[in-house]
Amino acid sequence: MEKLNAQALMQLDHIISAHVNEPGPVIVMLHEVQDTFGYVPFEAMTKIADATGTSAAEVFGVVNFYAQFTTIPKGKHVINVCLGTACYVKGSQNLIDKAIELTGSKINSTSEDGLFSLDATRCLGACGLAPVVVIDGRVVGSCTAQTLEKEVAQLKASEAAGQA
Repeated sequence: MEKLNAQALMQLDHIISAHVNEPGPVIVMLHEVQDTFGYVPFEAMTKIADATGTSAAEVFGVVNFYAQFTTIPKGKHVINVCLGTACYVKGSQNLIDKAIELTGSKINSTSEDGLFSLDATRCLGACGLAPVVVIDGRVVGSCTAQTLEKEVAQLKASEAAGQA
């Protein structure tokens, strides 16, 4: 298990102190930790538990209950491919296969270079836009393999240029 460095611990302490007196502080803190670090480190769960007077097991339970939280660091760019019925029928499996080929990431994993995470998700609630892919939080509706290839190529180019 990776330990947080001093700067990350300072960020974590700031997040906790900013929300400790709010109603329902655990979930608020977890969201901000996830936004800040891209995942919820175990160290953060124990610090949140201590600050809120709950057990680490309860905080861990919240993290595991809600699908938007992850305890595994994500890649710099996150690609979510919807596998809901409408998307699947319209070809999302082909999009997953293409994303694996383009990013080098396995499904629900991160590429070895840490650049891409590829997640298969349940319905994203945009069935009218099927098949749907979400890239770094941006919805790409009626996505095709060619569209995905263009999107990933743009991300790779911006990384190579040092802009992403």
